[in-house]
Amino acid sequence: MIDGIRLKICGLTTLVDAEFADKAGADALGFILHPKSPRYIPLLQYTAMSSRLPEGRKRVAVMVEPSSAELAGALEAGFDFFQIHFDPATVGMAVVAAWSHTVGLERLWLAPKLPPGTDVPLELLPLAKTILVDTFKADGFGGTGKAGDWAGFARQQAAHPEKTWILAGGLSPENITASLTESGAKFVDVNSGVEAAPGVKDHAKVRQLAVAIHRAQTKA
Repeated sequence: MIDGIRLKICGLTTLVDAEFADKAGADALGFILHPKSPRYIPLLQYTAMSSRLPEGRKRVAVMVEPSSAELAGALEAGFDFFQIHFDPATVGMAVVAAWSHTVGLERLWLAPKLPPGTDVPLELLPLAKTILVDTFKADGFGGTGKAGDWAGFARQQAAHPEKTWILAGGLSPENITASLTESGAKFVDVNSGVEAAPGVKDHAKVRQLAVAIHRAQTKA
């Protein structure tokens, strides 16, 4: 945590980057298990490195509409949380409820794919403790590198303070101050904004992000 702001560094693929994210103050380390992502890390590769990951940092499996077998595999691999991206228009509530039942309400992070201006459907809220709001991508899930609707995030977070809300989408050292101010986010998820290339973190940018969060909070 950096001055009251929780931070997840996502899209990690190496021990070196995970260790640096830990030293920079990240609360959670994200590993993308979706094969179509340029930051994809196979579950076997993650398992091989898991014993050497920094202790005390939460590990997040990032998945897209996983099958029951895929989710069970990630659960067995020892992840702390499960961030699931999905399209509510095509994935039924029964499927989402099954994800919640499998990993538990406290460990599930729901990341519904929603068009601009659309709030998280109320029927999803009882199924997860944490909601991640990402920038809409018509032909995929996340990874846009573009900022989202910060005011909309603030409105939803204020309406449902009993939930943990995570802001994602295009966050970087350059815009993190504005995003925190406009969204009121207390938990942010950063990926491409601190990269040298997909899946390769730029340590200078990670450091700049941590400094920017600190400055934003100490000036607040």
